[in-house]
Amino acid sequence: MNINHNGGLKLNKMEKKFLRKQSKARHVLLKHEGIQAVSYPTQSLVIANGGLGNGVSRKQLLLALEKCGPVEALLMPPNKPYAFVIYKTVEESKKTYATLNGKEIIDDLGQKIILYLNFVEQAQWKKLGLQALPPGLLVVEESVSSEDEKMLLESVNWTEDTGNQNFQKSLKHRRVKHFGYEFHYENNTVDKDKPLPGGLPDICNSILEKWLKEGYIKHKPDQLTINQYEPGHGIPAHIDTHSAFEDEIISLSLGSEIVMDFKHPEGDTVQVMLPRRSLLVMTGESRYLWTHGITPRKFDTVPASEQFKGGIITSDIGDLTLSKRGIRTSFTFRKVRRVPCNCSYSSVCDRQGKTTPPCLPESSKEAWQLEREHVHRVYDLIARHFSSTRHSPWPRIVEFLKALPSGSVVADIGCGNGKYLGINKDLYMVGCDRSQNLVDICRERQFQALVCDALSLPFRSGSFDACISIAVIHHFSTVERRVAALQELARLLRPGGQALIYVWAMEQEYKNQKSSYLKGSKTSHEDEEEINSDTSTEGLPVNHMPDGGSEDPGSSVPSAVNIKEEGCNPRKVELPVHTNRTCFHSQDVLVPWHLKGNPGKDKTVEPFGLAGCPDPSPVFHRYYHVFCDGELEASCQALGDVSILKSYYDQGNWCVVLQKL
Repeated sequence: MNINHNGGLKLNKMEKKFLRKQSKARHVLLKHEGIQAVSYPTQSLVIANGGLGNGVSRKQLLLALEKCGPVEALLMPPNKPYAFVIYKTVEESKKTYATLNGKEIIDDLGQKIILYLNFVEQAQWKKLGLQALPPGLLVVEESVSSEDEKMLLESVNWTEDTGNQNFQKSLKHRRVKHFGYEFHYENNTVDKDKPLPGGLPDICNSILEKWLKEGYIKHKPDQLTINQYEPGHGIPAHIDTHSAFEDEIISLSLGSEIVMDFKHPEGDTVQVMLPRRSLLVMTGESRYLWTHGITPRKFDTVPASEQFKGGIITSDIGDLTLSKRGIRTSFTFRKVRRVPCNCSYSSVCDRQGKTTPPCLPESSKEAWQLEREHVHRVYDLIARHFSSTRHSPWPRIVEFLKALPSGSVVADIGCGNGKYLGINKDLYMVGCDRSQNLVDICRERQFQALVCDALSLPFRSGSFDACISIAVIHHFSTVERRVAALQELARLLRPGGQALIYVWAMEQEYKNQKSSYLKGSKTSHEDEEEINSDTSTEGLPVNHMPDGGSEDPGSSVPSAVNIKEEGCNPRKVELPVHTNRTCFHSQDVLVPWHLKGNPGKDKTVEPFGLAGCPDPSPVFHRYYHVFCDGELEASCQALGDVSILKSYYDQGNWCVVLQKL
């Protein structure tokens, strides 16, 4: 579409609509990314909606751009919904501006996306420094032949009798089999006295001998876990239990390539491409100290260069594209440890640190029970006290709400005591929360609010101009439930509608600055209420229950949660209890809350049988999954029908602004 801006030209309805959309794209880029568009032609263009974050690959965007002239550079920042294109001449750039503005392109998910172009003086992007693999990490490309790959994949019988001891049926998000020893997900270890019959499959012996001979591994494994991942699925960041297995952990990737995320406790993150048929070997620091995991998404951002096979994903935005995931099967080999671990990483060693690895829910039912006990019930119990500590709105959330057009219909999902419901009187806002007692407080303050579940919101699809979700998603205890909660937010938005999401960050020290949560550390007993008012967790959580009041709120020992399944004894889910005002050492934690005052006089407590409780300050523990850098964006990208307009860090929280496509 070629829009002439000369005065006196009468525009039709479609042209007016286009100009509004183009102007909005220009405004969003300036506000959220600091990208300044100019009104005169240049060699450089910024393409809104044409980024990797929208599911647009380098190849398909180049096909459209090169029709207007040779492209000198195409810059596609990771996870961003825009791209830069640079032409050799201004004439070629002007032709692209006139030809592609307002035109549709089909992304890799098959969805239609409209491009909006603006001229920029210069395409700039801050490049990250060169990264190195974590110490002790090795990636061996083409570690097996294509014939071996075929035989290994065909040897796995996923349809055999589910009563077979090698069959693992408890994991909904992936298919799993164990050989040699069964891996117990409830405590992330094996029973060393109960080997499985048959040992490792015979087909693996020759391959393991080959790796031993070539020096890639030093010990022959005796335990094998086979996982099959569908596109869009992943595995949470974790460290294989020190006390269960020897130093060497090796994993063979078959069927499809994958990007695996490695993270150091101090925050350094390295993304590593594991090509098809490659062998990953973790020893030393990379095995004992760094977490590794796979972010759930259907596309990975990878270098576009044909010569790139595997290794570190660099930040060269002139050479990034999307790689569609396929079905990946991993063969992970370990050697069961027979002697105590004496590694040099005692802070994360389950034997030396005498800590129990977090034991997380294995099913949706268990997740719901954990959330009910340690989110829902706790917030009803502490509602009045919690509300008394939640009165100061956060500036960037206020900024988001005040920037919305007058008359916008806005939902606050997990509204807590409603402190954001009255920020902008020109909006029509409705709040909802899982806690009846917090909703009652909203109604006392004359706000519209209702009780509902964030996984099943009672609103029509596409009925809101904007949504906010402040400190809610981190209370869901599985990846699937967190993504489902985000999907519900996206469902509510009309096309073009926006959502602001805040979650608590694992990184409480960011860019050499401590968060307000860490800075607020107190020591006196009189200030204990402030210590437990974790100001970095705005709004409402989603599920909790009292643990009793006997445990020290500053303790780091695990807390046992009984998960009841019909027809069997309760299973203990153990989670570390976080020490308030300190850095996080685990992503899944219980955070203490000291209830102040006499609970017998608090109407929010009496229905739960605590009236007359002899302890004037009982301790309750709330479940949190604190998010690592990039995890929230990755979860949002798994939705498929939204683009990420902005992502940022705000005082101990990871935050994103989404837009419905």
